[in-house]
Amino acid sequence: MSTICRILMPAPRTEPSRIEADGRWYQQPILWLGVVVFVASLAGCAWIIVASARSADTPLETAHTVFGVPASAHSSHAASAP
Repeated sequence: MSTICRILMPAPRTEPSRIEADGRWYQQPILWLGVVVFVASLAGCAWIIVASARSADTPLETAHTVFGVPASAHSSHAASAP
């Protein structure tokens, strides 16, 4: 009886056919999420570049610098003398 069942009922397919496998790349939501994140990061980079180009970077007037950064902080408030 088991031989007849094997002949009449073929084994289930475990791998998709070539046509099904080729047409499924666009149905993957993680792929589209990756595309959206990539495009959003490129747009963010472009926006940061445009925004920074519009803003002036005025240099600070200090005597000592380390790699272009002032070595000591200066308060905008006048220091009170004791």
